[in-house]
Amino acid sequence: MKRVTLFVGHYGSGKSNIAVNYALFLKRKGHGAALADIDVVNPYFRSADSKAELEKEGIRVIALPFANTNVDLPALPSEVYGLVERRDVCAVLDVGGDDRGALALGRFVPYILEENDYEMLFVANFYRPLTRTAEEALEVMREIEDAAGMRCTGIVNNSNLGAETTAREVEATANAAEELANLSGLPVVFTSFDAKLSPAPEVHDPFPLTLQKKII
Repeated sequence: MKRVTLFVGHYGSGKSNIAVNYALFLKRKGHGAALADIDVVNPYFRSADSKAELEKEGIRVIALPFANTNVDLPALPSEVYGLVERRDVCAVLDVGGDDRGALALGRFVPYILEENDYEMLFVANFYRPLTRTAEEALEVMREIEDAAGMRCTGIVNNSNLGAETTAREVEATANAAEELANLSGLPVVFTSFDAKLSPAPEVHDPFPLTLQKKII
């Protein structure tokens, strides 16, 4: 567990839902936690959608001024700098999709690398277009790393088919996640899935999720 955790990945991989649940996980483990939504790409589905729930749990949420609207302005709140620079709270960063979204990290990278207490986790959904195989997922990962100016440190297997996902779909992607781990040289940190499911015990480090509700 590192002080700063960044979630990156392909569009639709489920980064926002992972970020929300991970912030809750940290808080319930007794850590001070804050979540920064720095997705400057997609204004329609953000971790900020769960702001009320998170703040009720005592988690600070920093979101773009136009979150939950159809306005997309590539400007980040100044509070994000303070969150990265402060070292008395665990920071979770929900990064925009693909290499375009990762470009927003550039201004924070020097602070993160200087402290050197971070995880940048690549969220993989092997049911999404362009990341259906380990090779495709690795290509997306490398593009994100190049844009961010940082290297990923681990993998999250968040393979799902939305509301249609069963335990079998989760289990079926374990081999693809391990193949990506072998290709990248990175560990599979956890496998996330809807808390209502019960995948087989051999699923790598299970991390049950409370699925995020979308605010329309």
